Amino acid sequence: MRYARVSVGGRAVWGRVGEEDVELLSGSPIDGAPDVIGTVPRATAVWLPPVVPPVFYAVGMNYRRHIEHAGVPVPERPEVGYRANNALTGHLSPIVKPREVEGRFEAEPELVAVIGRTLRHATYDEARAAVFGWTIGNDVSARAWQHQDRTFWRSKNSDTFKPMGPWIETDVDALAQTTTLRVNGEVRAAFATGDMVFDPFDHLVETTRHVTVHPGDVLWMGAEATCQLEPGDTVHVEISGIGVLSNPVRLEDPVHLEGNHRP
Repeated sequence: MRYARVSVGGRAVWGRVGEEDVELLSGSPIDGAPDVIGTVPRATAVWLPPVVPPVFYAVGMNYRRHIEHAGVPVPERPEVGYRANNALTGHLSPIVKPREVEGRFEAEPELVAVIGRTLRHATYDEARAAVFGWTIGNDVSARAWQHQDRTFWRSKNSDTFKPMGPWIETDVDALAQTTTLRVNGEVRAAFATGDMVFDPFDHLVETTRHVTVHPGDVLWMGAEATCQLEPGDTVHVEISGIGVLSNPVRLEDPVHLEGNHRP
């Protein structure tokens, strides 16, 4: 089953995605069994991030090729970081490159686990059973900021830097799939989705030793490869069995600020 959130009359509505239509739902399928309250054509749907997580967890350095490229040690245990919900944007919405960004501005194609149950001190089997479904993320990163700043507050968390979608797929063996990154239709990277140092369930076991994970939380699982993005590009992240997340890239509109600069 595929579940999404779409904009209807300016309001976010959950939907069940079919081949031709999106059935609008009375509430979140993560919380129960909502009723069907209408339909919209899939072709004209306005896609929102498929969930707004209570907590946005993210994994870094989880594929050996990426680790080797970065020249850092292979992690000895699973660890998570955090990202900001303001960075989320939906399928087909633009990634906006700030005008101050210089140098590498990159896409990272990621598998995303959507949590469906409260977890604390989870076993591996409990962690596996707690995943409601899977979606796709693009961890857009401004590398100069990443190296200049003490935190990732703008390098990974600026508005629109975290496209996610287009939907949540509940019936797929996500770790047996292939992740493909394309820019303007050209393949820039392809890798086995499940070829991770630590899988999602390993991370949930370790995380819930200390932190309670809640329904609707998301866990982004890292990427094996990255590629440069430029304004005018369209980037596509495909994970077989789930779908394709597509976003155009544009340059931020000029902003004229007066009196807001420190002397």
